[in-house]
Amino acid sequence: MELERNFSDKALMDFKLIDMAVKDGDQQAFADLMKRYKKPVYHMILKMVRNVDDAEDLTIEAFAKAFKNLHRFKKDYTFSTWLFRIATNNAIDFIRKKKLDTMSLNTSFTDDSGESVNIDVEDKNLTPDQSAIKDQKIELVRIFVDKLPAKYQRLVKLRYFDELSYEEIATELEAPLGTVKAQLHRARELMYELVKDKKQHI
Repeated sequence: MELERNFSDKALMDFKLIDMAVKDGDQQAFADLMKRYKKPVYHMILKMVRNVDDAEDLTIEAFAKAFKNLHRFKKDYTFSTWLFRIATNNAIDFIRKKKLDTMSLNTSFTDDSGESVNIDVEDKNLTPDQSAIKDQKIELVRIFVDKLPAKYQRLVKLRYFDELSYEEIATELEAPLGTVKAQLHRARELMYELVKDKKQHI
């Protein structure tokens, strides 16, 4: 077959798993795809965002987007190429949003040493791009939140919807930082499980 000449054994196995997941609704196939690529996707994103917590969040989002659109995947290229493109674009959107937290004004002044100093003013209003990115993120996460145990739901909403840092969440809930981190880690693990369950999120 043409596919066998053009693709590696690993890619052909991915195609088989995708067919099982999409056509048969095989939950193990979803789990196997995630198992094959969770670590490399995470490490790639971590290199981009340089923050463990953000990398874990973005890895969940990448698989959520990929599995939600798996029925649209075409075997013109490998699944890994398609998945990594989704993950990369999602991470780039995140980085761009972070950089847009401040608005650099063209106005500048000269300090006592004669150096030009630009004025950066925090912009509390979201740009159209930022709003779209935030809405996408909330839509993806909302799919899972209501299925989490009650004790995790508020934590996840503060982290994903309100975009608070771990320290801010600890202050908000009057809880130890270590507890917040541990519970959010567990919540993420549960969300990974929900991502794999096609029937619950599509």
